[in-house]
Amino acid sequence: MEDVSFRYADRDVLQHVSFSLQMGDMVGLVGPNGAGKSTLLRLMVGLLPLRRGRIYWFGQPLQTFRERWRIGYVPQRAASFMTGFPATAEEVVMMGLVGKVGLLRPLGRRGREKALAALAEVGMADFAGRTIGALSGGQQQRVLIARALVSDPDVLILDEPTVGVDHQAEERFYDLLHRLHRERHLTIIMVSHDLGVISQHMGTIACLNHRLLYFGPSQEFLARQDEVVEAMYGGGMRVVRPALSSCVGQP
Repeated sequence: MEDVSFRYADRDVLQHVSFSLQMGDMVGLVGPNGAGKSTLLRLMVGLLPLRRGRIYWFGQPLQTFRERWRIGYVPQRAASFMTGFPATAEEVVMMGLVGKVGLLRPLGRRGREKALAALAEVGMADFAGRTIGALSGGQQQRVLIARALVSDPDVLILDEPTVGVDHQAEERFYDLLHRLHRERHLTIIMVSHDLGVISQHMGTIACLNHRLLYFGPSQEFLARQDEVVEAMYGGGMRVVRPALSSCVGQP
């Protein structure tokens, strides 16, 4: 990504953002509300028009990149829209194959086998026939991750996937994420508000508040976190370090 800026009608959301990823990176993207994190992800996957700057996937410009199935994307609060959706977990996962096989081609038995395998990978095989709205928030999130994985992507992008899940579900989520990274050799980009937790689980931290304020190893971030958090949230913030090394910005 080179010099990416984005503006909604009345305000600048992103200003001159540049960074590079290596295959196999685990990147945690953090920043305050309204900092442009979700906008940045939507630009990266082509859901918003790129008007200034350049984004490349696997050496190809985003505008000409056709293998979109190589990027799995779980958008923010996607599970909340599933409550009344009249589809089973298996059917939701099969939707993730459309970008790879085409909208008009039947998915058939092979598509069903891949969907069931993806559900098994995230521990949801026993719920394949359940209506998605009947599942808990944590279970719905796993189904959506399976949908992102079913096309065998190289990159997995998640926008605040742990919002609305309890602590145990969050721990299981991170266990799953590390296993997927290890077994699939995925490049993972994840948005989170929890600086302490994300810095424990991700090897690279990106701090965004319209501009990219830090991009580098999590260990270096931990050594500089007072400085970086002050730059992100303003001079009236301090870092609170409870047990388990989490840090929260407070006025």
